[in-house]
Amino acid sequence: MKPFIEASGKRWPIAVAAAFLLASCGGSDHNSTSVPDAIMQVMQKPAYKGATWAMQVVDVDTVHVIYDLNSGSQMFIASVRKVFTTGNALNILGAKRTHVTPVYKQGTVDANGTLNGNLIMVASGDLTMGGRANPDGTVALTAFDHNEADGLGNALLSAPDPLAGFNAIAAQVAAAGIKKVNGDVVIDDRLFDAFQYRDEEGFNVTPMMVNDDVVDISFSPSAQGALLPFTYRPMSAAFSVQSTLTTGAATSDFSVDLNPEPPDDVPKCFGAANCVGEVSGTVPAGVAPPLTGAYPLVRTFRVSQPSTYARTVFIEALTRAGVTVAAAPLKTNPVALLPAQGSYSSTQQVAALTSAPYAQDLRFVNKVSYNIGADVTLLLYGLAKNGSRSMATALATEQSELSSAFKITPDQYHFEDGSGGGDTTATATAVIAMLRGMRLMPDYATYVDMMPSLGVDGSLTTVTDFESDQTLAGAKGRVYAKTGTYVGLSTSQPQMPLLKAQALAGYIDAKSGRRIAFFLTMNNAVFEGFPTVLNAFQDEGEIAALLWKLQ
Repeated sequence: MKPFIEASGKRWPIAVAAAFLLASCGGSDHNSTSVPDAIMQVMQKPAYKGATWAMQVVDVDTVHVIYDLNSGSQMFIASVRKVFTTGNALNILGAKRTHVTPVYKQGTVDANGTLNGNLIMVASGDLTMGGRANPDGTVALTAFDHNEADGLGNALLSAPDPLAGFNAIAAQVAAAGIKKVNGDVVIDDRLFDAFQYRDEEGFNVTPMMVNDDVVDISFSPSAQGALLPFTYRPMSAAFSVQSTLTTGAATSDFSVDLNPEPPDDVPKCFGAANCVGEVSGTVPAGVAPPLTGAYPLVRTFRVSQPSTYARTVFIEALTRAGVTVAAAPLKTNPVALLPAQGSYSSTQQVAALTSAPYAQDLRFVNKVSYNIGADVTLLLYGLAKNGSRSMATALATEQSELSSAFKITPDQYHFEDGSGGGDTTATATAVIAMLRGMRLMPDYATYVDMMPSLGVDGSLTTVTDFESDQTLAGAKGRVYAKTGTYVGLSTSQPQMPLLKAQALAGYIDAKSGRRIAFFLTMNNAVFEGFPTVLNAFQDEGEIAALLWKLQ
């Protein structure tokens, strides 16, 4: 018997051909794919009155459809969109690829170590620039990432120095014999076209990032009536923080106000002296910060001009390394001094920062749902695939890839960016097709591993409360899935806030020993504050645990 089937001019392995044939025939008798009562009881809780659910569960090996609910409906999926972005990038760029951020001299270095010319750092799209590097080479993550501190009310900061990469590059410049730069320092951020990030007017994402394009402020507790002590990072003349945040009476409001106020307003003073963010408000005495239940209390300001900020940070790192720079550290990044793109000579390179393997970047994006990182990931994918430089052309490139490689047609989804912003939608069948298709790719094991793990890490770290049914506790560490949350206003009742999407998709190594792919999303529940999201997280974690148990 032939180990393959010939069709459409191609040879298909029998297992693959059978899988696609089964999928095209619907996978199974839909009369046998109804959702179990235990799961329906979760979906029918009072909190979800008027909401809509969709779900599909498929055996990864046989493509047998196990459960199916509204699988053909376009549903909000929020950050579950990242399973597409990171999957395609992993397939094209590979898990072991690294980003190299080089520094070039433009001019000559005399006998005294003076560079009579400019020093140029060329951005590579490295998401962390060494600022999250653990000693073992992995990227440091926390259960509550600082990128969501303002929206969620708190965060846990990772331990590594966010300027570690810049310090390392500066040390290399000094080691190359440069003691003084008589010209200027420039950041070349032309790798792809900068794009506006969601609704943050005045902030365009570039391939140069410092501390994920935010400045962190960490507050410690104080006595009633006293200012809260604070620190901020990175410490730089590019941006400083002032605070009048005070501990109030136990009955006072928990109110932390930022000026400029994110995300609608961002600091626009980068490159000028006295660029300051202001924090004000009160925190009640004896009341722990939200989310973490303990101090420090973390807030962030957006770095709205990443390359200008990075230039200042780099000059300061050079100074610490003993390299004097004649140019003023505080001014707009002087892009007019850049040579023609791609004209750099290896003989002029004086330093370079090499990132961790690319799988670490994608792990970062998925584990903590790093939105800017996902958007950059889409741009890097488009560049590598066919030279696409803009968000629009990268989306078009991805659309072609999804159609050809995964048989997912454009009418099955609507994507506005790489991270799941806005009214991002997809059908359950489209998400499952992506998850199932990744099984045939070389870095499939890496793809599964970079998903949050139930009760273990990433955005599923805290979903472990199965006290009402301890038979579900065995699901811990057996569910690998991307989360997605979308809060917005109702279109029919404009003043009514909704949890427009709470979604979850990935893989489960079931109690039976088989692996299943699953997708579920709940759309349009009444939003009654942050507990609405936490409860939906827990409920979807329980559904995933039930799938582990039942299969």
